[in-house]
Amino acid sequence: QVHLVESGGGSVQAGGSLSLSCAVTGNTNIVMGWFRQAPGKEREGITSIRPDGSILYASSIKGRFSIATDIAKNTVYLQMNSLKPEDTAMYYCAAEIISLGSYCSTAATAYNYWGQGTQVTVSD
Repeated sequence: QVHLVESGGGSVQAGGSLSLSCAVTGNTNIVMGWFRQAPGKEREGITSIRPDGSILYASSIKGRFSIATDIAKNTVYLQMNSLKPEDTAMYYCAAEIISLGSYCSTAATAYNYWGQGTQVTVSD
């Protein structure tokens, strides 16, 4: 019911910035999230946003990343600044059809729809 396609990943040097995009089709009555997973590590939640604009950020991000939406373009963005080598990972957007009382979550188990991922590599 929801299709997600990430783009915008690439290779950057430490201190640089990238903006990731997630194009959404299908059911747009959804909660959106951004996640990342590095080799050998668990999938880590970054941020989440509801249609009403409510946003949740993981404390580990420390203000370097931000989420935004463009309703007209049906696109969710992840702006990443001051990138560090430890940010190197596959980045995924995720969606879950919203339900009564649902709220933002950075838990991967809260989402049933996932994009294919886009690789971000940060070098010294």
